[in-house]
Amino acid sequence: MTTSSLDAHVRLDSHPAHSTAVTASLTGTQAHVAHVALEADGWVAVAENILVLARIDREEPYWAEKAAQALNAEGITTEIAPKLREAIDEEWTWANYPMSWCTRSDIREVSDQAQKIYDDIQYGHLLIHAHAQDGDTTVAVGTYLSGGKSVYLHGENHLRQVACTFDSQAQALVAFEKAHGDTMRPGPAPMTDTERAAARARTSLEAPAAEHEASLPVPETVPAYAADAGDHDALLDAFLDAHGDWQKWRTWSDETTHAIHEEQTLRIEHIHDAVPREIAWTVAAYETPVSERMWVLTATGTTPAPVLQALLDHLAFNDGWDTALGTPVDEKTVTAATQPLSDAGWKHTVDGRWIRWTSSAGDSGVQFDAFAAQHPIHNLDTWTIWAGPSPDHAAWTLTASPYTPSPLLADLSETLAHGTGTRLPQATTRVRMRSLPTAAMAAPVAKPSQTVSRPR
Repeated sequence: MTTSSLDAHVRLDSHPAHSTAVTASLTGTQAHVAHVALEADGWVAVAENILVLARIDREEPYWAEKAAQALNAEGITTEIAPKLREAIDEEWTWANYPMSWCTRSDIREVSDQAQKIYDDIQYGHLLIHAHAQDGDTTVAVGTYLSGGKSVYLHGENHLRQVACTFDSQAQALVAFEKAHGDTMRPGPAPMTDTERAAARARTSLEAPAAEHEASLPVPETVPAYAADAGDHDALLDAFLDAHGDWQKWRTWSDETTHAIHEEQTLRIEHIHDAVPREIAWTVAAYETPVSERMWVLTATGTTPAPVLQALLDHLAFNDGWDTALGTPVDEKTVTAATQPLSDAGWKHTVDGRWIRWTSSAGDSGVQFDAFAAQHPIHNLDTWTIWAGPSPDHAAWTLTASPYTPSPLLADLSETLAHGTGTRLPQATTRVRMRSLPTAAMAAPVAKPSQTVSRPR
């Protein structure tokens, strides 16, 4: 709190009926000064001397703190309620964010641009002529009433972007119809759940009666490689409870758990709070308890639960851990490891040193590095299993060294080709990061034109 030169006080608090929206309660004989400043910054009055900031990018706490700083600079006393302060200090990022190269700052910038587009539509500055469905997302075409610039919009909510601009409305409509004539519909698309929630928060401090008890999202059945990561800690605990020949070893740090087979030649290391796309699991096999690794396999923190379950099942019920050192990784080995993919019709390509098998949708694949296979002593990443937009921008990855047993790889291939899992709707999924001081940002997700998960 600062000493004010104006008789105006603003108390910022969490919206009582919207998980991320923020309210501003104004008092003082000069409260109108703060009222004008907040309205100019996108806040909306819902009652006398009460304003609300409700956005579609769920960044309200961040912008509320910015507003508090600006008000203080103008000599207006501001107070931030404890619950809102907690939300401001929380480090989070979007789960399965499609632009994986973006840093946290970049993500916020992309989201803010999407917010500006949404506001322009809501306030009548941007007239939407038509919309269409493009795969899993919505596209639209519209014209700014001031200036006459026409735009092609791609995406929904915090991912909506101006993908293309046109010199005239006619040119934009012709191009849009040519690209999306089969699914094209007049006017704007129906509001998303996120947009409806923001619109309600801007008009009322109470949730509709039917929504006081929040309904749980309904999981959808998807291929195993596209399923949610689930609770990795619970998967490991269940594995250890079910298999007495494995023992759990806690290190000096609570961040990591080791599981060791009774023969002490097979070991699992699990990092509990790993950054989502960094290594969270390491499985290694040894010829003797004190020898060097024969093979090693790693998986990132976002690896889907069905894939991880297949890995643990193999470790529990198979004894083919001891691929002989010096055994060449030949065509027979590769064929055995990938036969389920071939049987399922996955696309097979060869690109120099890399041999790849890719799902029909192109959203998952297995890659074999022939060069790494010829240098087995270094335990290089010879096998890479991934899912997402591309191998370079994968939602999750699993890697394995040359001597990783082909039956284990075949089990994973079988899960990729035929396994299924569940996934919750992702539009509003956020990932809580480990608590950090307010001034410190979470590790970068990764720049435009350059995560235990919790639904919000």
